[in-house]
Amino acid sequence: MPRSEHPPALDRVIADPALPSLVVDQVSKQFGETRVLDRTSFTALPGELLALVGPSGCGKSVLLRALAGLDPADSGRIAQDGQDVTFRPAASRDAGWLIQRQGTPPGETVSGSLDQALRGRAWPRPRRQQRVQELLSLLQLAEEAARAPAQLSAGQAQRLALGRALAAEPGLLLLDDPLSAQDAPLRRLLRQELRALQRRLGTTTILATQDQEMALAMADRVLVMARGRIVQDGTPEAVYRMPASAFVAGFLGRGSHFDGVVEAPPGMVLAAGHLLPCRAARPLLFGTPVQCFVRPEDVRIGQAALALPGRFQAVVAQVEFRGPAWRLFLEAGRLRLEADVPSVAPPAPGEVLCVALPADRLLAFPFEP
Repeated sequence: MPRSEHPPALDRVIADPALPSLVVDQVSKQFGETRVLDRTSFTALPGELLALVGPSGCGKSVLLRALAGLDPADSGRIAQDGQDVTFRPAASRDAGWLIQRQGTPPGETVSGSLDQALRGRAWPRPRRQQRVQELLSLLQLAEEAARAPAQLSAGQAQRLALGRALAAEPGLLLLDDPLSAQDAPLRRLLRQELRALQRRLGTTTILATQDQEMALAMADRVLVMARGRIVQDGTPEAVYRMPASAFVAGFLGRGSHFDGVVEAPPGMVLAAGHLLPCRAARPLLFGTPVQCFVRPEDVRIGQAALALPGRFQAVVAQVEFRGPAWRLFLEAGRLRLEADVPSVAPPAPGEVLCVALPADRLLAFPFEP
């Protein structure tokens, strides 16, 4: 296709996959006396999908609005494909935006809704019509092209909203909890479709979500936010298995928390009267107070615990069915633990079990000020 047929604002050099397509450097945003973004920094490579997770009010949505140009940052720098876009208005940025709970997409028909998203962007009419057909095919909405958006199913409406965000072939796609209003089965289906579509298009994508399962399943990297900052940036497995702080460990996924103190010899923690091997405690000084954390799937019980050092006895206080596993709530004196066991006949409440925490799975973090 001749270059002149493309809208000038969207012309760009094909990104070098080794160089970041998005650079966020020390970005801050303040509302009144409240600093919502506090020197936030990260980068995204071309085609990456980054998931932003964190508690409500941590700054996820504000960051996306700053990236889109809807609510510019107060300070810092945002660069896309090597160009500083920090203070550019939204209309002149190479970004598509999909917000949560946005309602039915506008337009008299599905195809008209997609065409509407391209108007005002210097797209010649023939190219606009061609792009609408491309999107209908891509989103599997060709049979619904003449229907009104209000007549679509929830899943179809979601795909249409995504198509409007993707219509102008943006280099950056920003998604703010787009599936939060859907029920769980539809959410799982839509996240699979969304991830497959994002991979096919190779669009750099930033997804802000409260759905941790969605973040871990979809993202190339997970960025955990707290108090307006990125506190950990890594692959889903690294962030889940090797959290950088007690906050990250507690926020992402389930686990048991308890206080302890570093004991001798190196690599031991004393917690609620139990001396527990803990590889994470090896570099810490004797006597250091720590917050300990272990995930339910890492707790060993019965025969699996007998071969491990630091094993102890615990009573089954409660049992809950969780589908593929049973969740056991264990008590060993003042120590409280949760453990997952396969979905077979579980131990009964009141039963005494041998329990052990693998040294490489028990985490220990010095108390944060």
